[in-house]
Amino acid sequence: MTTPKNYSTFVKDKRLRMGLCQKNFAIILGLKENGERTVRGWENNEHKPTKSKWNDIVNLHETSPYKFNLGKKHKFTFIDLFAGIGGIRIPFQELKGKCVFTSEWDKFAQKTYAANFGEVPHGDITEIPTSEIPDHDILLGGFPCQAFSQAGLKKGFSDTRGTMFFEIQRILANKRPKAFLLENVKQLVGHDKGKTFKAITSILEGTNTLELGDDIQLSDETLDALGKKLNYWISYKVLRAADHGLPQNRQRIYIVGFDKNHYKNIDFDSIFTWPENNINQTKVGDILLHDDHVNEKYTISEKLWAGHQRRKQEHKNKGNGFGYSLFNSDSEYTNTISARYYKDGSEILIDQKHLNKRPRKLIPRECANLQGFPQDFIIDAVSDGQIYKQFGNSVAMSVIRKIADQLIKTMDTANTLLK
Repeated sequence: MTTPKNYSTFVKDKRLRMGLCQKNFAIILGLKENGERTVRGWENNEHKPTKSKWNDIVNLHETSPYKFNLGKKHKFTFIDLFAGIGGIRIPFQELKGKCVFTSEWDKFAQKTYAANFGEVPHGDITEIPTSEIPDHDILLGGFPCQAFSQAGLKKGFSDTRGTMFFEIQRILANKRPKAFLLENVKQLVGHDKGKTFKAITSILEGTNTLELGDDIQLSDETLDALGKKLNYWISYKVLRAADHGLPQNRQRIYIVGFDKNHYKNIDFDSIFTWPENNINQTKVGDILLHDDHVNEKYTISEKLWAGHQRRKQEHKNKGNGFGYSLFNSDSEYTNTISARYYKDGSEILIDQKHLNKRPRKLIPRECANLQGFPQDFIIDAVSDGQIYKQFGNSVAMSVIRKIADQLIKTMDTANTLLK
């Protein structure tokens, strides 16, 4: 689409329909330095967008399916940290929660988030003072897991991504939300022979005597917050997506906490329970689209397929089970989808022998289905490569939905007991 003569009016009207300021409009368009000034220049008819940028403007979604209705009554408030594309937010919003602050540094995730929620998350949480974060009832945070995962180097707190937990501690210490939900990879429990997880739980409970090494760099405010005792009741559990309705062998640790300073003398051991496993067996076919709706481009190339088979045979000869994994409609569940899925799809390949074709990757909508995202969730705000990364980094929403329900019921019970 060529740029029309009235481009300035078009740009401004589109931005206003999306409910965005010039700064946030610039962010979701990927404009870097002076982005706000660039948008202002377009709207003042001072210069035109480039052809590629114009196409980006035209293709921006104007209607956000999960935009919070400001006139709607809410039951509680929450913040969404390390938000990704909003997988943890949706279930809490469904329970009449109002999100009052979001943080996500990845510009592509910000774009998908903006398309679905009508707002652009704040950036790097380490650069945002606690004073700029609104008071809230619940803190949500799927803090970065690469430092603790099998796919990463397992550096833990010595990895910059591992220190993001201390940003959560900073906000908990200074804002004192009534409850929180944290999510991470199951490897967090055993990292460094359990020492890392013990440090995390002791900080949350307020029993910590942690001494940080010189290699861990934190802001003065974050370091100061470590001197404050949190005093939260906590419970944690590793839950698997396949046990909660989604055909994926995704195991994550979830940590729930309630503020004992606020909920004095409440026995949370008796009122909070983790969700029970589903009785029914899952099936991969439930998340797959019909063959007629799958573009041929998702079938892997002969070269890639040959490489997958060669590497698997090499691993087999060495006596290990590494290599690609093949699934079909009748499979009970897939492997865990990861952020690297866009590279070659090796952890989840869909068998196409019935079509006399090589295996294929999941298409983006199937990735959304595998993580339990609703059908109206917008997935085409970014490229396939980026959306694969985003769903690989996201959460199993059926699990989050069940935990959210239990957490809110527990808060309701605790509030009643306080009266």
